[in-house]
Amino acid sequence: MTQLERFSAPFFTEDHAAYRETVRRFVEKEIEPFAAEWDEAESFPRELYKKAAEIGMLGVGFPEQYGGTEVDLYYELINSEELARSGAGGISASLMSHTIGAPPIKNVGNEEQKAKYLPKILSGDLISALAITEPSGGSDVANLKTTAKREGDHFIVNGSKTFITSGMRADIYTVAVRTGGPGMGGISLLLIDRNTPGFERTPLKKMGWWASDTATLYFDNCKVPAENLLGEENCGFQAIMLNFNSERLHMAAGSISAARTCYNEVLEYAKERMVFGKPLTEKQVIRHKLVQMAQSINVSQAYLDQIAMRVQNGEAPIADICMLKNQATETMEFCAREGVQIMGGAGFMRGPKVERIYREVRVNAIGGGAEEIMRDLASRQLGI
Repeated sequence: MTQLERFSAPFFTEDHAAYRETVRRFVEKEIEPFAAEWDEAESFPRELYKKAAEIGMLGVGFPEQYGGTEVDLYYELINSEELARSGAGGISASLMSHTIGAPPIKNVGNEEQKAKYLPKILSGDLISALAITEPSGGSDVANLKTTAKREGDHFIVNGSKTFITSGMRADIYTVAVRTGGPGMGGISLLLIDRNTPGFERTPLKKMGWWASDTATLYFDNCKVPAENLLGEENCGFQAIMLNFNSERLHMAAGSISAARTCYNEVLEYAKERMVFGKPLTEKQVIRHKLVQMAQSINVSQAYLDQIAMRVQNGEAPIADICMLKNQATETMEFCAREGVQIMGGAGFMRGPKVERIYREVRVNAIGGGAEEIMRDLASRQLGI
């Protein structure tokens, strides 16, 4: 039995392969040796952002004039796939939180906002976070309750957000607020600085993603300059939805890669683990489990590659993106569960990648749109 590698897709070029190798070396040197330590510490050094920026990871998909690299979608998926090989989703989530916090600046921000924030975010000098989810409801974005009332040249913001990745350490927050009436038509996006008076943060304890900096945010009469409005007032919902589709693709890529990481770690364990005088892989039931894992991974990967190619070609296959995210997270859950089972007591102990990934299964099935929401949205798109 050999290690399961990601099969090549027709859209990958030599440039993609070279970039993948660069990111892989970065992960092997700068993240993997410290992943377990950082997970226990529930944090990682801020300098990691600068190191990631130096090899171009943070700038992928952003305009060159602001320090980015204008490349295709496949480079973004390579980032997600290679980071997942470390088996430390929390590090990846916080390190790349700008991939959900900064796109609204790129997509609907004005030139002044882009010039002010994007270069510093892409260089690792500023950490960007996205704040949408609220204590009163996660997936029901259209009914968010945090308010921003216009008073002259400022907005007065009141409310709270929760489960915010990079919530404690971020410097600039892209925040969804209600500036108008009920429903999706009354939502806007504001950029809020961490030092704004009346803005407080509380760290959260989680089942998994321990190294990820997650927090609840509180806004108490925060005075935010009107110039920090992203796009037009009451037109923020569309930008949020565009963000979600991208986030779901990234999460799918990371989940499938995490599943493959489980397979490879468990395979090596099973080849070396002696049971009744023979390697564990001599047991038919174990071989069959590994085949089922490989089968699920390859099927999910093929689905991802097909959807990625369609998105890159300008399509917006929302139903398939929703089903893909569920397919990917279900594959991750299956492989993590079977991986821990094959390793037995060793898989239940802290340290192995499969143990960390097992703890992270549920956040992938919830974040970016819960499984149930994905099925409901897909059913509507399919006309069911």
